[in-house]
Amino acid sequence: MSHTRHVPVMLQRCLDLLAPALAQPGAVVVDCTLGLGGHSEALLSTFPSARLIGLDRDKEALRLSGERLAPFGDRAELVHAVYDELPDVLDRLGIAKVQGVLFDLGVSSMQLDEADRGFAYAQDAPLDMRMDQTTGVSAAEVLNTYAPGELVRILRQYGEEKQAKRIVGAVVREREKEPFSNSARLVELIRDSLPQAAKRTGGNPAKRTFQALRIEVNGELSVLEAAIPAAVKTLAVDGRIAVLSYHSLEDRLVKRVFAAGAATTAPPGLPVVPERYQPRLKLLTRGAELPTEEEVAENRRAAPARLRGAMRIREEAL
Repeated sequence: MSHTRHVPVMLQRCLDLLAPALAQPGAVVVDCTLGLGGHSEALLSTFPSARLIGLDRDKEALRLSGERLAPFGDRAELVHAVYDELPDVLDRLGIAKVQGVLFDLGVSSMQLDEADRGFAYAQDAPLDMRMDQTTGVSAAEVLNTYAPGELVRILRQYGEEKQAKRIVGAVVREREKEPFSNSARLVELIRDSLPQAAKRTGGNPAKRTFQALRIEVNGELSVLEAAIPAAVKTLAVDGRIAVLSYHSLEDRLVKRVFAAGAATTAPPGLPVVPERYQPRLKLLTRGAELPTEEEVAENRRAAPARLRGAMRIREEAL
């Protein structure tokens, strides 16, 4: 059931970006965000000699993708881990370098579609939002216990919500009467606290607040900040990395890491740039690539996607 509704975003473009590195015999590719295994299934089918390591922090996602990828036998190794743990996972598996890495960031289709996870603002559900439900604080705990100033910071920083103060003021008043537990009450409160003009722009007015809470609950940006440089470091020379982001905060972070890797670190004015200062990466996309109009028409969840790719061209400087 889950497999049929899950459409991997920008699938063919991801495969094309990674293809030159994965066509060689014995190539290892890491899917850092396994989800329901759509991208992984395509990688294993397209590159029959490749071995796949799949990471996910969500145990239910691992179970479902495990069923989906079972036909590939020991070519697929699935690991319960957050993607910033990639170096440790490879270390445990005795893998020094990999040929490909894929990140498909954001919330998986399964998490959005399972009502009781509390990710979607379109249906009433417990305010949980933990990608790994075995650990950490829920969105309800964040709303009910964080200091007002901290909540304002989260909404501004992670949701880019201009009305953060207004929303938090309403949250603080309401949580004193009764703690928050379900999403519908929060959605209604956000609607009621926004000025008319703010309600007319950018879809559901709760979208930015829900994004901010989800990022806070799962530590998404701090995890990503560690994970992208770590993933780049695991690439063998000629190895490739592709990253799908779904909001500007993620995309900016990926852009920064890739741009730094593709730049020379030499002091200005050197007549010849020594090897240790040469760029380590070559960018494979011009800016961020967007999904086609056809894909967005078929899969609305692809609409905000931004894809960036890079290739390792030199070893790390010693």
